Amino acid sequence: QVQLVESGGGLVQPGGSLRLSCAASGSIFSIYAMGWNRQTPGKQRELVAFITSGGSTDYADSVKGRFTISRDNAKNTVYLQMNNLKPEDTAVYYCRLTMRGSVYWGQGTQVTVSS
Repeated sequence: QVQLVESGGGLVQPGGSLRLSCAASGSIFSIYAMGWNRQTPGKQRELVAFITSGGSTDYADSVKGRFTISRDNAKNTVYLQMNNLKPEDTAVYYCRLTMRGSVYWGQGTQVTVSS
């Protein structure tokens, strides 16, 4: 069993920054990918960014140049640094871990970008 605990969401003004964290615990093997997805009411959950165990990253076009994903393997933690936030970034952000064909999700953390 794998547990994911997210933190760092909140309310921020347009142009501001937030840093999300997601700590994984439980039966975790050395090779796994972690990432962030987000969802707004009435829409499908969409990929924001992910990072492999080797450190390769990919981003949604809408966040490239503004968001940075990183991980600390010793802590089984992934981070999402979000800069220059826009109102359209408002969503519930979910941490995701993919390992040996299984996908695990965190409980979600709300990010609201508003003046």
